[in-house]
Amino acid sequence: MQEHRAAQRRRILKAASISFGGGAIDCTIRNLSETGASLDVISPVGIPDRFTLIVDADRSKLPCRIVWWKEMRIGVRFEAS
Repeated sequence: MQEHRAAQRRRILKAASISFGGGAIDCTIRNLSETGASLDVISPVGIPDRFTLIVDADRSKLPCRIVWWKEMRIGVRFEAS
């Protein structure tokens, strides 16, 4: 099967938070590339289209936009801050 993504994904398992409008939702980063990530969430309900992903390990802040979702997983593209 051919890979059609712009950047190669790396499988990881990192704790993070989806931060928006003064609130935050815990999530797990399942895979990561230079351009985006796949996140596991307890529920996608209430998560806005754009938010900041805060990676617990290094407290990095990544502006994101949701590009797809399926059940308890969402795919995001990183945006310029």
